[in-house]
Amino acid sequence: MSAEHPTAIITGGTGGMGLATARLMGHDHRIVLADLDQTRLDDAVRELTAAGVEAVGVVCDITGKASVEQLFQRAESEGSHVRAVVHAAGISPHMGTAERIARINATGTVNIARAFLTRAADGDALVNVASTAGHSIPKILVPLRAFRLAEQRPDDFEKAIVSRARVVGRKLKPGLAYAISKNFVHWYSRYLAAGFGERGARVVSVSPGSFDTAMGRLEENHGAGELVKSAAIKRFGKPEEVAAVLAFCASEAPGYLTGVDILIDGGTKAGKEFATAR
Repeated sequence: MSAEHPTAIITGGTGGMGLATARLMGHDHRIVLADLDQTRLDDAVRELTAAGVEAVGVVCDITGKASVEQLFQRAESEGSHVRAVVHAAGISPHMGTAERIARINATGTVNIARAFLTRAADGDALVNVASTAGHSIPKILVPLRAFRLAEQRPDDFEKAIVSRARVVGRKLKPGLAYAISKNFVHWYSRYLAAGFGERGARVVSVSPGSFDTAMGRLEENHGAGELVKSAAIKRFGKPEEVAAVLAFCASEAPGYLTGVDILIDGGTKAGKEFATAR
């Protein structure tokens, strides 16, 4: 595949969802995987190359604007245009403190989105991976006013998330910070829609439920497994199933799809809604 082909950046690209999405998008894109771990990147690139996908790996810390800018510059090397970004990088409640969750999941999303927006052109697409957790949080716990600080005052923005997460106590604090961070991804994707639209580009968020990935299984005994009991489809989702949605959203096919969240939860929300009516 030559440099004339468009490029797709996939952050968190070595994870289950990211790698499955790379396999699909690699049919007509040059793939740039972003991750913090060089060894994981090398392994993922070898796997994709063996499958006939042109891929490169770039170490990137999404919480640093300079690192994100370097990612995009590397992706644009050889004259390639970054046509799509699937932002799958993030951490779950059992992978870090509330502070770290706010920085990676929320501020990291801002950094990726702003870097892409300055380059976006007609037909381009940003797909932000959120979570069903962003839908389940009561509105009273969402620090909506602080969301508007995200771009200009990231420190205050992160502190607001952490402060609100304290209301549930130390043990549950990371979980609430996670839910708030993913609710922010929903909000921010809607907020960005007009700006991307001015460039002929799109932005959506996608909210996976309980999926059979390393991160998903880490949360199996901390809520993810319980959600499956309420689902219409009584199992964890497969990485390929969410990858199909991510790749479609990032393609040029759904050209009128923007500013919305797509819930992929096996019918968990529907099951909970109607459980008491039976």
